[in-house]
Amino acid sequence: MSWDKLFTVFGTVFILIGVALVLIPIIVRFIPEIELEKIPRILLYVYRKDNFLFATSPILIIISIIYYLWKVLVG
Repeated sequence: MSWDKLFTVFGTVFILIGVALVLIPIIVRFIPEIELEKIPRILLYVYRKDNFLFATSPILIIISIIYYLWKVLVG
């Protein structure tokens, strides 16, 4: 597999993960029986208070910070 195809596959996978993470709060509002708290916190962090729902992925945030620092420091 060539490098350009490999990057295309990785990019597609990351886009799908991003879309899934964006849709999680919407899905939870319509299907409240889903218990997101059972998912490990490193994969998905869910904060609920009153009528507010915030869901994020700490591992993706960590990867983004590492990538940003790598691009800034290495070039």
